[in-house]
Amino acid sequence: MFNRNNTTIMPFENKVWLSSPTMHGDEINYVIEAYETNWMSTVGKNINEVEQFCASKVGVKYGVALSCGTAALHLAVKLAGVKPGDKVFCSDMTFDATVNPVVYEGGVPIFIDAEYDTWNTDPIALEKAFELYPEVKTVVIAHLYGTPGKIDEIKAICKRHNAVIVEDAAESFGATYKGKQTGSFGEFNCISFNGNKIITGSSGGMLLTDDVEMANKVRKWSTQSRENAPWYQHEELGYNYRMSNVVAGVIRGQLPYLYEHISQKKSIYKRYKKGFEGLPVSMNPYDIDNCEPNFWLSCMIIDREAMCKQVRSECEALYLPEKGKSCPTEILETLASYNVEGRPIWKPMHMQPIYRMHSFVTREGCGRAKTNAYMAGGIVGKDGKPVDVGMDIFARGLCLPSDNKMTEKEQDIIIEIVRRCFE
Repeated sequence: MFNRNNTTIMPFENKVWLSSPTMHGDEINYVIEAYETNWMSTVGKNINEVEQFCASKVGVKYGVALSCGTAALHLAVKLAGVKPGDKVFCSDMTFDATVNPVVYEGGVPIFIDAEYDTWNTDPIALEKAFELYPEVKTVVIAHLYGTPGKIDEIKAICKRHNAVIVEDAAESFGATYKGKQTGSFGEFNCISFNGNKIITGSSGGMLLTDDVEMANKVRKWSTQSRENAPWYQHEELGYNYRMSNVVAGVIRGQLPYLYEHISQKKSIYKRYKKGFEGLPVSMNPYDIDNCEPNFWLSCMIIDREAMCKQVRSECEALYLPEKGKSCPTEILETLASYNVEGRPIWKPMHMQPIYRMHSFVTREGCGRAKTNAYMAGGIVGKDGKPVDVGMDIFARGLCLPSDNKMTEKEQDIIIEIVRRCFE
């Protein structure tokens, strides 16, 4: 136990979560409405209201409510025309739900390294990837932890190469880039209402587009591709992907609180930033002049010279304590001992066993992930600094508890725990 100002810090009696649902009471009213009107299936007023609200809020013409964000991404990839064997550029620093739908359609993901300014897809690496693979016509980009990437640069590159953008805004609902909402920058865009997202329905997702024909395709595909016939008639492959009217009721009750949640998350981010002053760490970055994240998760990255020795295998991690230094493993294990949930940064896709043999492109143009790169410490440039930016962020970064029900007192104690890890 740490002794803080001659006071012992005890574990929290109630767990401090990374990001749990924040409910307000309105949600249950819409769930009851679905129950009492007997609209318990995949049609109903809640679904209609959620679709209209999200499309209007994001600034697109059509929203299609689906069972989860992954379902939305799958149908977006399908709309983009990905066929078996097609190569698709994908964000490397992301959760695997961004990438798996490409494989569902038989596509071959090629991973594009991150950049330090936003931790998102590096436009320089993306341009290099088009030089290596000029045949690619679909690019899937994610906005990590609610922070928009360098959208203008990415869009310009994709336009120059006649490539379709599928925008994974699952984590960034409510975030803006140059005053425009994420979820509106691609031809096909997706958001998520998973249990840990800034707005939740316990599950659920949304496909957003300006193309009415594409929106209607998704409505059809997501309801088993039933044809307009007096019997069940099927002429193409369909899916059971439509959102439940009950889940939509929870989301409908949540949506009015979007900006309240963002404000709370931003306050958490700013308190961490202030509380860590003087430590050899920095917070997850964003372009302060052009974007406003939704601050879904507050993350930190440790300065290289302040890292103690840390080794990770596929499923375990070890570290050697060192005075004045720390590492993500030490901090996360210490937080856990105080009943606080943290999490490592998303492990980049090219490091995942399932995708390790796929091509991986950095701004230096490396064309393939190396099977020994993870254990060897990554790909290093001539200057001795990591070329593999995603691997470096993963090695030195962690996600801090960002639950908007966390009190300032609880956060102050968490900040002190982290600070003591560097003593």
